[in-house]
Amino acid sequence: MRAAIIQSSYIPWKGYFDLIHEVDTFIFLDDVQFTTRDWRTRNRIKTANGPQWLTIPVGNRTDQLIHEVEIKDSTWQRKHWASIRHNYGKAPFFKDYEAFFAEVYLERDWTSLSALNQGLIRRIATECLGIKTVIRDSREFPAEGKRQDRLISILQHAGASHYISGPSARNYIDPLQFEAAGITLSYHDYPSYPVYPQLYPPFEHAVSILDLLFNTGPQASYFTWGWRG
Repeated sequence: MRAAIIQSSYIPWKGYFDLIHEVDTFIFLDDVQFTTRDWRTRNRIKTANGPQWLTIPVGNRTDQLIHEVEIKDSTWQRKHWASIRHNYGKAPFFKDYEAFFAEVYLERDWTSLSALNQGLIRRIATECLGIKTVIRDSREFPAEGKRQDRLISILQHAGASHYISGPSARNYIDPLQFEAAGITLSYHDYPSYPVYPQLYPPFEHAVSILDLLFNTGPQASYFTWGWRG
């Protein structure tokens, strides 16, 4: 069984969903230290004036785990939705997803960063991209140890035989530990994704999945992994 483990992020880019699609089980790792000015709380959308950050205000405390981070002010939700509508209202498939995202931003006050990020990722993966991967949370498993030992423990409890890691982990992962645990290790190197019709040139890959959904609609999965055949 192939598995990936990674922290949840706010409306992540298409590569995040490409990784989810590549595995049988995807595990959120939100019981690790929260870091500020990171993908946990922000992402970019495309605008006529270039990429724009959308950031969830949660403060700068780093003495907490990701799943412990509280969102105490909900005014950002309407602001984010207003920015999304303003910049993507004329995109070809905006109307197809408008009700979906309006419900997320306008009909619920989010108080947990982890719950927001995980909930959005799960729904986008399954409802918008048709991904069948089993999505779980590391807190479901009685994992032991720290760092890589804990990672391997989670994989063992999940029944994984193959771990697919993000490319940046090459800098600190010890492949011999995975070999000793009987787990195959490989890396998901994000490829040169194909260009798609995008508002506001020049083209930019490093933006939220929202950009791909609003511009390509049902073809979004093709531009994420389907193009590889």
